[in-house]
Amino acid sequence: MHPRPPQQTFNSDGVAIAYFDQPAPEPDAEPVLLIHGFASNAAVNWVDTGWVAALAAAGYRVVAFDNRGHGESEKLYRLEDYGAPLMAEDARRLLDHLAIRRAHVIGYSMGARIAAFLALAHPERVASLVFGGLGINMVRGMAGTGPIAHALEAPSADDVKSQAARTFRVFAEQTRSDLKALAACIRSARAPITAEAVASLTPPVLVAVGDRDVVGGSAGELAALIPGARAFVIAGREHMKAVGDPTFKAAAQDFLARHRL
Repeated sequence: MHPRPPQQTFNSDGVAIAYFDQPAPEPDAEPVLLIHGFASNAAVNWVDTGWVAALAAAGYRVVAFDNRGHGESEKLYRLEDYGAPLMAEDARRLLDHLAIRRAHVIGYSMGARIAAFLALAHPERVASLVFGGLGINMVRGMAGTGPIAHALEAPSADDVKSQAARTFRVFAEQTRSDLKALAACIRSARAPITAEAVASLTPPVLVAVGDRDVVGGSAGELAALIPGARAFVIAGREHMKAVGDPTFKAAAQDFLARHRL
């Protein structure tokens, strides 16, 4: 079991956002910002899976936060309080709060979408991008957000008929999430990213998706839209199991090493 770093809180334009900042032994260590997926949080997505330990051991300064509505961050219940472009501004404000000029950014699933909007709005802040758990469906959009929202609002997981939606409900219960806040978040998750937009991304990009991941879609197809992007297929993994895969961690660390600040 990996120890969880103590969290702090900062004010992101009126919203309390919980985060941790794992300093590296060297004061000039390159920062990596980690953005977790839907219904997860920084600890579950990045600490428990060994990412923070691996990146810290490699000499990086590791920063991660709980997205609004998730983990220890403030819970909000209006549709207009969510959406990836708005949540990307929480990430940018955290970099401002920590006086980090540029960072490598790794996002998983919803976090990858947020990372994309961060890089599109503030390319000068992003040294490199790793999109985990989200391939071509980044531009095709996420199907089934309505059933997932209904699953989160159901009296219990046993009342959810859709297997895919039930998976999200069970996971949200495992992470002790606020189901009402997550329902508002998932209903706001349809901000489009066009193929033309991802083609305009300027930081180096790695796309890593499990070969059994029907939620994220093909890594190769998304990478083909982004000039110079690389694709990495996480062998034998579906959406929920790919994030902690050691081959994914190794590929991401190799990618970061190739794109030093």
